Amino acid sequence: MPSALLVICEHCDSVYRRQVLKPGEVARCQRCGSVLYRRERHDLDAMLALTLASLIVFLIANAYPIMRLDLAGIENDTTLWHAILTSYDSGVDAIAIAAAVCVFIFPLMQIGLFLYVLLPLRMGHVPRAFIGAMHALRQMQPWSMVEVFMLGTLVSVVKLSVVAEVTPETGFWGFVALACLLTALINFDLHLLWDRAEALQS
Repeated sequence: MPSALLVICEHCDSVYRRQVLKPGEVARCQRCGSVLYRRERHDLDAMLALTLASLIVFLIANAYPIMRLDLAGIENDTTLWHAILTSYDSGVDAIAIAAAVCVFIFPLMQIGLFLYVLLPLRMGHVPRAFIGAMHALRQMQPWSMVEVFMLGTLVSVVKLSVVAEVTPETGFWGFVALACLLTALINFDLHLLWDRAEALQS
């Protein structure tokens, strides 16, 4: 039987014959209950649109201040990188580096890898490093923590509002949009891309 017709559970290694699903249906492993694959209601165009939108809001979120702080008439605003560099200079370099990796580097790499894979597939050919890019996307999924950063920012805003006037700025709303877009993008089944690549190579 061709390998394209088989699917292996990533959690318990059970092997199943791939079945045709209706849009929105999900195939689960009978042994451990993990998701094997799903039939998306959307297609590559939707994934590509989400990726391009993510890139745009990523640039906005990092180019503009996250919040403005008004303390006794003294105003100050900060961008993500200004906050990271200030944290690094304050002696909490481990936290600063972790924030830079999880909030900036990994999301940017994810967006770049999605573009690297989606653009050629959309144009009808498979990129040269397709397999490596797909494995990298799968490995990075748990490490993109924009939504965790947003939660931490909201907690900081609430606490700082006790002693100062805190106003969310453009960068903050950019990160809100980025968290929503990346969450929607990551929730796509990557098997859709594998299937598209197999169809192009057959």
